[in-house]
Amino acid sequence: MPHLLRFLLLSATPVNAGRIILQIREQLKFVGAVDPRAARSKKLKGKASAKSTDGAILDTLRSGLRFKNMLCEAFLKELKSVDHPRDHKVIDVWLIMLIYANGGALQKSAEKILKSKILQECIRETLFDQCIHGNTELVKEHFMSYLSVSDYLLACKEEKAREFAAYLFTALFEEFTDTYSRLELVGSLVAHIGSGVSYEVSSALDIMISLTSNNSEELIPISSHITGILDYLESFHEDNLRKVYDIFCRLALAAGFNTGSGGSKVANELLMVVRKQVGNPDMKYRRMGIIGVLRIVSTIASTDVNAAVNCSSSQQPNCEEALELLTMSVNSCKFVTLPLIFLYDELAALLDSKVIHSSIHEWVGEHAAELFETPFLADLENGELPEKCVCDDIEGELWMKLDGNVSPVCLNIMPLASTAPQKSQSCLQILMSQFSLLTTIERLVNEGSLGGINALLGCPLHLPSTKHLDGAKWGNLSGLQKKTVCYSLYYAINWIRELLNAFGTQVESRVDNVSQKARDETAVKLMKRVRNLILLEGLLNAFLKNYPLSLPELRYLGDCSGATSTSKFNIPKNMGEQSINGASSKRQKGCKGKASEKMNPDDKLKQPTILDAFKRAGVTVSQATNKASSQPSSSGMMSKDIEQDANDPGELGLIDLMAAPIKLDMQRFKFRTLHTTCLSLLNYSECQGSSSYLETELPTYIYLLRDLHNKLDNLNPSAKPFLSTSQAKYTRSHCHKSTQEFLDKIQPLFLVLRKHLNGAVSMIKDVSESCPDNWSSHSSSAGNPDIPYVVVSKSSIVTAVCKEILGCYRKLLAIPDLLNQPNMSILKQLLQTLQPTKNFDDVLSEFQPSLAPCNVDYLYCGACKMLEDIMDPVSSFSYLLSSDVLITLQSIVNSVVVLLEKSGEPNGKNIHMGCSKAIIPFLRKRLGYSAHKLLSADFPSEDAEKGWQNKGDLIQKILQIYLRNSDSTSDLLVEILPKEPSLKTKDTQDVSYGFPTLCSSTIPSWYRVLHEENTGSLNKTIKQALKARASPERGSVDTILQEIQKSVEAFVSLIGMCKAHEKVSMHAMAVKHGGKFIDTFLKAFSFLETHFEQHNGTIVKMLRILQKATRIIQSICSDAKGNKRTMITSKVPPAKRSMERFLFQVKALLHNCSAEKEFQMGNLKHKDLQGHVVSSQAYGSVDEEDEEQMETDSDAPADEENNNDNAMDEDAVGGSNETPMEEEEE
Repeated sequence: MPHLLRFLLLSATPVNAGRIILQIREQLKFVGAVDPRAARSKKLKGKASAKSTDGAILDTLRSGLRFKNMLCEAFLKELKSVDHPRDHKVIDVWLIMLIYANGGALQKSAEKILKSKILQECIRETLFDQCIHGNTELVKEHFMSYLSVSDYLLACKEEKAREFAAYLFTALFEEFTDTYSRLELVGSLVAHIGSGVSYEVSSALDIMISLTSNNSEELIPISSHITGILDYLESFHEDNLRKVYDIFCRLALAAGFNTGSGGSKVANELLMVVRKQVGNPDMKYRRMGIIGVLRIVSTIASTDVNAAVNCSSSQQPNCEEALELLTMSVNSCKFVTLPLIFLYDELAALLDSKVIHSSIHEWVGEHAAELFETPFLADLENGELPEKCVCDDIEGELWMKLDGNVSPVCLNIMPLASTAPQKSQSCLQILMSQFSLLTTIERLVNEGSLGGINALLGCPLHLPSTKHLDGAKWGNLSGLQKKTVCYSLYYAINWIRELLNAFGTQVESRVDNVSQKARDETAVKLMKRVRNLILLEGLLNAFLKNYPLSLPELRYLGDCSGATSTSKFNIPKNMGEQSINGASSKRQKGCKGKASEKMNPDDKLKQPTILDAFKRAGVTVSQATNKASSQPSSSGMMSKDIEQDANDPGELGLIDLMAAPIKLDMQRFKFRTLHTTCLSLLNYSECQGSSSYLETELPTYIYLLRDLHNKLDNLNPSAKPFLSTSQAKYTRSHCHKSTQEFLDKIQPLFLVLRKHLNGAVSMIKDVSESCPDNWSSHSSSAGNPDIPYVVVSKSSIVTAVCKEILGCYRKLLAIPDLLNQPNMSILKQLLQTLQPTKNFDDVLSEFQPSLAPCNVDYLYCGACKMLEDIMDPVSSFSYLLSSDVLITLQSIVNSVVVLLEKSGEPNGKNIHMGCSKAIIPFLRKRLGYSAHKLLSADFPSEDAEKGWQNKGDLIQKILQIYLRNSDSTSDLLVEILPKEPSLKTKDTQDVSYGFPTLCSSTIPSWYRVLHEENTGSLNKTIKQALKARASPERGSVDTILQEIQKSVEAFVSLIGMCKAHEKVSMHAMAVKHGGKFIDTFLKAFSFLETHFEQHNGTIVKMLRILQKATRIIQSICSDAKGNKRTMITSKVPPAKRSMERFLFQVKALLHNCSAEKEFQMGNLKHKDLQGHVVSSQAYGSVDEEDEEQMETDSDAPADEENNNDNAMDEDAVGGSNETPMEEEEE
């Protein structure tokens, strides 16, 4: 066989190379018939030696492929054409390896083909399994090729490719037991771990953990090579640090972790490293040490480990070692706030996730209880303080007594929040993490029950008296007093959030030893605590609006928090005692004269703005600009009264508790995180079946809905504006949860979300304003103080609920993992909760055969219909809210498209998922219709005063949806363009017929979108034209030319609008998008030249029409240069270059098609936008010379205007005296 194969390869020519490769693939029975199970058990180890027939065949193939690249190319081409997994064979793997080993350009081709086959699941693990297992001697000669391929796959971005690489590394490690091979494998993994690429590092660490779990004893002899990972610790984020320490803990455990008996080299080195890190004053290294200590503790004090060792005498020394490490860690962090917070949080997460020896529980419980009780709790007499407390001339009082006068203690916040005692502040910062650790231990000791500390849930809070919170009195407070008030409210908010985290576990049904009565009582108190949170956050947000202040961090902002980009603009770099106690002495010394005396001592805590950065850089900023920029941005959910009154430094104004706390959200990343278990309160109702459910409980749910929305936002982050106020990030405990775990936890909430959405829509339909006492009465029952300037309106409740729920739906549908096959049941459940209440089969009558109700495509259509049904009542209530409904509808369409792309079926149909590509046109049509209805809707009464001035971005989004989801964008443009306002009016209510949203104040937004979509439509048509050029048909060519002509006519109409509108922004957009349109049109010249002979009249007419637009652009450019309008002149050079290229392309087209007579030359006359001839001196040196111009006229001689209006002004391109500005988005 090897001799015959050599003969065939030597006789290969370009003609028969493909056939030879095909025969080799079909006829050559290669290795791989070995039973993999027998191979793994080493029964057939070495079966195929290098000197066997298979080895000779491989040598023959290697030599043949090395010297004839055409054979390699023929094989790669043949392999590309194989689509089904069963048609791939073992010989394919070997041929890929041989081609890869040859190097050169074909090596890259082999890599790409192998990767694509793996991603398509055509080449599976079984093929490599047959190549590797049981064929050690044969694979040994090609070991480095296999290792290199594994390295390549491990460095890929695609997760499936990295999973395949993990299999290859594991298979090679199991098959090759010699030291050299294993050193190569380990060295390669260590190199990947040090690459600095996050996904590559994470996958390599996962492989190393797998190897140490299954082959730890075999890795001990080469452990010195693994310790190289420790050199990269500084670059790892927390997840990878945990993996690194897990690797070394497994190795140390296998080698013997008992330090008393000498231990092992790995264990000693690991302990030495973590001890140095914990004692390091740098937080970066101390964080590494804390993580390392807790991973060691989880390993040596785990009851599972002790059971596996099966040696009772080793349990006590292991626990002693663990307690020693814990004690060392706590002592090293005792006087440093953030490391201690991080230690407590990590320890609580560890105890909650792993079974640790009881001695560790006892030590942690005693430590947490001892630290918690003394400083934070104050005794009460008959529910009142024994004596009044005054701190910084601020009186205190008890807030939020859920248990009335029976509470024996209160949380002593205000005295500790006072800025005078420095250590008290640090105590309060640690309070929440200590309480979290205490509740974790309490649950573990009492089988999930928190009955022993139940009094803390209802105990009152010692906070500043409400008389200091009045708007007038607030203005009279000093800076230190305001800081005390803000800090007190801030710590109270986070205390309550930790109460929700702790006692939210008692509401869950999984706690068996908690009775139903106790569970209901706890739920009632938790709902009251949520009402407390709403009030406290509303007040603190208003205070921060009036008195900007950087809040202290209550959790360690690790890698997952994502707060780095936010914090460096919003908070000072150091968050220690200096930021709490005011300006430092050094900064005070730097102040000069009276300015330093009048300066607010907390100015340094104010959040720096971009204008501050400009000032530091020496850029002059006017005082008016600075003042304007410092005003808070308006929000669609914030009433007008709030915006006006909040700007008055002496008054706080009305506080709408349902409005988003924008100022507070800017520092939300410092807050304690609400756990996912707290979201189960969304399913709890105090008044089941009561008609007052909507008015009384929906406001409470808003807080939880916002938290769910933020969690989904962090799970699947999208592009956001710079310094977005919603950049609140969540703690590592949430980041560590996988997407699958998170989806499983929130799955029961799908039905609840629909219930609350229906409730909000029913409130919209009920036009009567509900009784304002609903919130007040329930707020009083929750112990909230009576503050007169706090309001809750029906409109704000409805707006907030709908906005948050619709946002949650959009984020859920955008989660990539939700559309994977394993999560199809979760997707179906989500869609089932979005079905309309009435039957909608008549809407789906166009589908033949009809859609099955159990299929995903039917459920998608139902979700679309449900959103359409709520569009009418919502659009009559709020235009902003109805746009949210439309964008949610768009997310459904996008989800279907992504789902069908993931299915991998060429026809876009996946039988297993029950989804067909046929529903996409249907859903797009419905989406376009909804967008049209929204553009045509009358202005809602609540928005009438605001007008359309601030809704430009919203109009653009709706218009884009309308144009992109239509059968023909060009036809819609023809329909819309005649309806533009032709009068130069300033009246915002001067609305053109058909589209109330198309008026003088919104015309720039429409203008930009129409330009972008028209250019996009032309580009799409040209791509179709270039494809049709290969197989031209008369009908298709006519259709393409008609579509191009429609786009040209629309473009001319858009440019012509500049004659009626004098806005500089519109003229700048005309120049900018005009150049882009011309550039796109240039791509069609090869198509036009091909069909010029048959369609010369149509093409020449098209060029003549387009010439009208280039004349107007020329006039705009000249006018802008003469009047020094830099917004326009910065866009002139690229537009002029595009028109010059257009001129030469037209001349070349007519020359190549023997139609030079259509091209005429003339002298340029300067005209303005109205067509009036102006002096050439009006534009300075712009047009000092006569320029050439292009004229296309097929019939009559050119008249004066046609002769003189379309010059390509070359001087204007290169002779401008203006300094172009950086191109901006309009």
